Amino acid sequence: MSVDTAPLFEPLKAGGKTFRNRIVMPPMVVNRDLAGPDGREWYGRRAAGVMGWQSQPTASMASSAGPAGPGLVIVESTNLVEFDGHLTAGNLAPLVDAIHKGGAVAAIQLFPGVRGLPTTPAEMSAADIAETLSRYRRAVEICASAGFDGIEPHGAHGYLLNKFFSPEQNTRTDEYGGDMGGRMRFAVRIVETVKAIAGPAGMLVLYRHTPVGPGYGIADSLVLAGKLVAAGVDILDISPASDAAPGDRAAPFMNLGVPVIAVNQMDRVERALEVLREKRADLVAVGRGLIADPDWVEKVRSGRTAEIVACTGCDSCFGDLEKGGAVGCIQWK
Repeated sequence: MSVDTAPLFEPLKAGGKTFRNRIVMPPMVVNRDLAGPDGREWYGRRAAGVMGWQSQPTASMASSAGPAGPGLVIVESTNLVEFDGHLTAGNLAPLVDAIHKGGAVAAIQLFPGVRGLPTTPAEMSAADIAETLSRYRRAVEICASAGFDGIEPHGAHGYLLNKFFSPEQNTRTDEYGGDMGGRMRFAVRIVETVKAIAGPAGMLVLYRHTPVGPGYGIADSLVLAGKLVAAGVDILDISPASDAAPGDRAAPFMNLGVPVIAVNQMDRVERALEVLREKRADLVAVGRGLIADPDWVEKVRSGRTAEIVACTGCDSCFGDLEKGGAVGCIQWK
């Protein structure tokens, strides 16, 4: 029996941008050079959702009549220290162009530091915090000049910004620690800093947050999310989900007036549809499914789900990442 997948392909407007569908390619680190042809090919191919995307007209990619990839592509978590060094507006612009040619809105996730270094809130001096805010400002300026449509501070998964919010991991006693207001302050100031550049540039501001963590739960996260929205966040990216029901931990954030992204095995079409049908989120992120099959979106749209090259959950992609190599998939290696 065929499944009505139309809800996945309804357009969505957010912050002056229109997504052609409700599918998001989330910011997965794949170790491909964002300033080179390898990165452009990886993201452009998945944005387009069709082989031979380089020769396809942009208007065709963006229309509901033509091939379809995700409505929003979020480029992988990118260290602030890379901007004005390896990454410039000039060498990032072709990456943005490739995503746009595929018909998708282009965003990039910004990571405050160097992945893998054990940074904690207690180790951050006042000068370190000021420098981080300055680096965010400069990174957004470069991304705006490159043509990105949005940026996303990474505040999830136990990394630095998430640690600042956790009462168990933030032991500071100054204005960036202590009570809820103090523990939220770093994230809010980052969003305010980012919004000051992104807003006038017409860019969306997203924020990725883990809703349940060390010493805090959904109720505390809703307080933070409300503050972030007030500071200028246009889309809340809630990750990870629980295993109880698709998108269950994203659902409480649906009352804050901005679109919400849900994650966790959304490459299983019935799960993605349940999220949208039950209004637990506005957008669904398909991650490993798009590593395994860059045509996932188009195959769902055209009713060819039986042809999808499915993620098997083998974690070979994560194994590539741990070894510092370019991420691939055992399904096509």
